[in-house]
Amino acid sequence: MRNFVASLQTPARPVGRGASPAPAAVGRKLGREIAVLAAALLLVAAVPARAATEYEPGSTWTIQGENDRISTTAGGSDKFYTSGLRLGWTSGTDNVPDFARQAAQVLWGDGTTRISFNLTHQIYSPTNTTRAVPDPRDRPVAGYFAGTLSLLQDTDRSRNVLALTLGVIGPSALGRQVQNGFHKLIRSPLNNGWGGQLPDEPAINLLAERTWRLGLAKAGGLEADILPSLTLGVGTVRNYVQSGFVLRLGQGLDRDFGVARLRPGLTGGDAFAYRPGVAWYAFTGINGEVVARDAFLDGSLWKHSANVRRNWLLGSMQAGVAVIWGSARLSYTQTWQTQSFRGQRGGLFNFGSLALSVRF
Repeated sequence: MRNFVASLQTPARPVGRGASPAPAAVGRKLGREIAVLAAALLLVAAVPARAATEYEPGSTWTIQGENDRISTTAGGSDKFYTSGLRLGWTSGTDNVPDFARQAAQVLWGDGTTRISFNLTHQIYSPTNTTRAVPDPRDRPVAGYFAGTLSLLQDTDRSRNVLALTLGVIGPSALGRQVQNGFHKLIRSPLNNGWGGQLPDEPAINLLAERTWRLGLAKAGGLEADILPSLTLGVGTVRNYVQSGFVLRLGQGLDRDFGVARLRPGLTGGDAFAYRPGVAWYAFTGINGEVVARDAFLDGSLWKHSANVRRNWLLGSMQAGVAVIWGSARLSYTQTWQTQSFRGQRGGLFNFGSLALSVRF
């Protein structure tokens, strides 16, 4: 494990503190990164896939929370990626505009098409939240609020996603109000560093993703499969390429493509098939990322802000369980991540994720 972690801790080029990047240089660098990743994104989005055989009416609503207090670390941590909340809606295949079906067919060929919309709120904190002036060597304080519109297409063996995210990073995301308001409610220490949070900045990201579902074995009423995936993201929030896989063991594995996670986590999405009876599975997975930009580490594009030296290569492991009972799915995921920036302390950072999806 130490060798695996060490191999992923490649340092990023130092980013100077105390000086704003030149807008022209920032624009050229961001433009090159987006051009390269966008070309790869289009290649993934355009690969055709075999048609699906199921038709799924109705909509799916999802509520999800991720928090580092749900942790294998004694007492929790309340640092780094400390909170994620999501409310999601996914259409049935009977509730999709004609232009969305046509776009999906042009991109991926035949399949069952859905659209989805998510509202996401995330909070990032340094190690020491008691400091009024955050440590310049530690992760900046940041709040993030965004809406994501996605086009999805399922086949028997794959799920394709193309998503556009628009939002805001900074005080307008209300990170301080959400975190300290909740801490007051539960009588927990406040985060005193919000005065030095990342400034307001519009956020836009485009994402393309494909997840494959490949059966491995069936024996004694149990099934095993593997879910390889490839994700590409470009924009002002995060420029990255992610690849990984999830191994599952259980019953009724063809009812979904794995559990849901907040991005950039390895996610199977919210949509699942309705059938009588219970389906369940235990899972474990691993993924790696190459990150060219992370606004929550690199800081603002256009204004002076706190920043740290980002690691280009990241790794994550996850494990958990999911149960699908009729029109509801409940899942729990524990995630372990390698260090995302130079000087990050505490070894593998970990947090828990709980999601409930209900079809209507």
